Amino acid sequence: MRIDSAVREFREQRARRRGRVPLVVPYTGYGSTSWVRVLGRVLITTQLPSESPQESFRGWRSFTGIPIDGAPVRVEIGDTVHHVVADSGGVIDVRVAVELTPGWHRIVLRTEGAGAESAPVEAPVFVLDPAAPFGVVSDIDDTVMVTALPRPLLAAWNTFVLNEHARTPTPGMAVLYDRIRRTHPAAPFLYLSTGAWNVAPTLRRFLGRNLYPPGPLLLTDWGPTPDRVFRSGRAHKIEQLERLSEEFPDMRWLLIGDDGQHDEETYSGFAAEHPENVAAICIRQLSAGEAVLAGGRSKEDRREETTSVSWAYAPDGGGFAVALEEMGLL
Repeated sequence: MRIDSAVREFREQRARRRGRVPLVVPYTGYGSTSWVRVLGRVLITTQLPSESPQESFRGWRSFTGIPIDGAPVRVEIGDTVHHVVADSGGVIDVRVAVELTPGWHRIVLRTEGAGAESAPVEAPVFVLDPAAPFGVVSDIDDTVMVTALPRPLLAAWNTFVLNEHARTPTPGMAVLYDRIRRTHPAAPFLYLSTGAWNVAPTLRRFLGRNLYPPGPLLLTDWGPTPDRVFRSGRAHKIEQLERLSEEFPDMRWLLIGDDGQHDEETYSGFAAEHPENVAAICIRQLSAGEAVLAGGRSKEDRREETTSVSWAYAPDGGGFAVALEEMGLL
């Protein structure tokens, strides 16, 4: 961590001497009628004046931005102003008190301080309706898009070279999510992944181009921690699910993942501890080729008997649609 901090500080000072300025990359947030979770990242970058913060980060360029440790940020939500601070990786992840009506809203983010002000950018925020006790938490890799994330060479190719046009959507999943949205119009869609915040703009464009319902991305930082060189992806998912159960104790979530990593184990553990917060669990079955690229399946035996929650296994969105209809969720 000390080496990482020293390198980041050296890059930041060098970039500032060359006249580069901070930039806030906005991410989609969420909240209730009394608070919102603001998400974004503060970077020093070579963004051109004609580019938006989202469009300037494509492929390998998304990893060239320099995160600013502890950058002060001004958050404007209507007539309310909050002053927050980014973490050591430049990530803005704060909860602020504000009264908003359910639905979509726009907030404004900008860095502040002497000589460090950035242009204002807008970030969408979805406020959950207290009367809508159903939502969706979906994995991304091998669930809504076909990838090979655990395999280092293919992961590097998908991350640093390909853009959202070259990524393959999982058959039938966008149609399934649209049916869920039409059946539950107020339901929030949250996309939970072990991917880095660097790829958030690419993932957002992929979801939009393939007509997935809009929603917050809950990603992580690949930087070192006090006890690990790389952060634990499974621990990240468990932490975010626990947070959602605390923030929305009356919400029942449809958890969607795949059998190529640890989604079965993660969702099973969460359902055992919080059965009241789980409507059902859907696990996409990878093909033999996808399972090989993903490093194998999570486990041969299924977990539907380990909890009282309903489970569904299918290779695509069509199979899940049939199962959810039988459960009364569609």
